[in-house]
Amino acid sequence: MPFYTYLMKHRAPIEKDDVTRLANLAFGDSLFPKQSTDFDEISTYLETHATFYFNLTLFDDIWRDYLES
Repeated sequence: MPFYTYLMKHRAPIEKDDVTRLANLAFGDSLFPKQSTDFDEISTYLETHATFYFNLTLFDDIWRDYLES
C-alpha cells in the first residue's frame, strides 16, 4: 500500500496527533508522491519540495508505524 493511502486512513477534520496533521497536509498538496512506497522519495519530497513544513523526525516515527501496519 502506498504511504499516501496509509496517511489518508488517518485524515480527520480536527488534528489529534502528528499523523493526522501530516495526513491533512499531504491531502492538500497536489504534488505529494501519492503512489510511492519509498522512504527516500517521500522524505526528500518533504524536505525539498513540499508546499508545507513537517518535522522530519516525526515523519520517521510515522514511517515506522506505516511499516508495522
